[in-house]
Amino acid sequence: MYKIRYYFTTFELTRGLTVALLASAFIYLQYYGLTYPLLNTLCGILAFYLLLNASAKIWFVSGAFIGLFWFYWIALSLIHYKMLWAVPLEILLLMLMYGTLFGTIAKISHKLPPPYSLILKALGLLSLSYIHPFGFDWFKPELVFIDSYIGITKWQFALVLLAIVLRFWQKNITYLLLILFAYQSPQTNNTTIPPNIALISTYTSVQDKWDTQLHTAQFEAIFTDIDHAIDSNKSLIIFPESIIPLFLNRYPALLDRLQAKAQDISIVIGALYWDGDSPKNSSYIFTKNQIQIASKVILVPFGESNPLPDFLSDWVNKVFYDGSIDYQASTQVIDYQIDGITYRNAICFEATSEKLYEGNPQNMIVISNNGWFTPSIEPTLQKLLLRYYHQKYGTNIYHAINMSQSYVIL
Repeated sequence: MYKIRYYFTTFELTRGLTVALLASAFIYLQYYGLTYPLLNTLCGILAFYLLLNASAKIWFVSGAFIGLFWFYWIALSLIHYKMLWAVPLEILLLMLMYGTLFGTIAKISHKLPPPYSLILKALGLLSLSYIHPFGFDWFKPELVFIDSYIGITKWQFALVLLAIVLRFWQKNITYLLLILFAYQSPQTNNTTIPPNIALISTYTSVQDKWDTQLHTAQFEAIFTDIDHAIDSNKSLIIFPESIIPLFLNRYPALLDRLQAKAQDISIVIGALYWDGDSPKNSSYIFTKNQIQIASKVILVPFGESNPLPDFLSDWVNKVFYDGSIDYQASTQVIDYQIDGITYRNAICFEATSEKLYEGNPQNMIVISNNGWFTPSIEPTLQKLLLRYYHQKYGTNIYHAINMSQSYVIL
């Protein structure tokens, strides 16, 4: 505590924490079902208002606590590797990473005189959504306005920042009225699952998923769901990510059984794929005439692929992941057709990445396993990001999930 007080005043800590709380409120309000557009609007504007005119130390503290409030759940995956001791260390690293990112923007900005320092800070905030530490791209400052009276496009976010910059530069509060031009009525989505689609939610823990003694019962439950969907006259059933935790292409009996069911209903199901050299996280698409395999394009940093240099990556895999090898990413985004409708394939993390929306896909089937991070705000933040991309690209999203409720965004 003495060291903290030596570097940061109580005011700096309090101001930075306040900014972070305001910038994170929309996530937790959504998590607890207390979302109100006016409240989200005020929280978002006030967060950036308090931040833009703040010192570099306040920016560091704000970034650190934003990293904590938005992304603490990343460290929860370590529990499944029996590494509880590393959870606080990873959370601390996350805080330092985002604190440094924010602090650097402010430090560079303060080398310039006003108003250029304010302008550079605003540009820094605009650019943060393009900065992806280790390939992780879930931080988008404009997401704060997803359930508000302000739009989430870059020009609307830029207008909010410009209004605040002008208010401080000209010392005239009336410039904040410019924010009115960023107005957008709160977006409502159709979340009614189409009657011809069965969207399966499962609640299988990480430990149970990989327990081979439970696989027979788990697989029989899959076929029970398929039979129920057929009896309900569904034409498509979608299962979550890796619900079959096997290299399914190496199990011909299971493949044949699924393909037999596909004569009556199309099936999208998550499983693993082995090409002889490396594993892949894949979607298997069964239709009457064929079996398609669409593998993941953007892998989870550290969880599926180690972004560190090879000599460090090998050491981390050996020490922390029992020497396991990284998954292999597919070289291209995959689209497939079911009953004449084209769907973009997306598996969990990659559905919240800009690359998957290239070409403005009209429909996307997403399969996820949130078991690594629940209970936490991760499913809430994931859904907010999917709504963000739906608003931005108009893509209809069908999302089947393990360990949280499945949904559509239409």
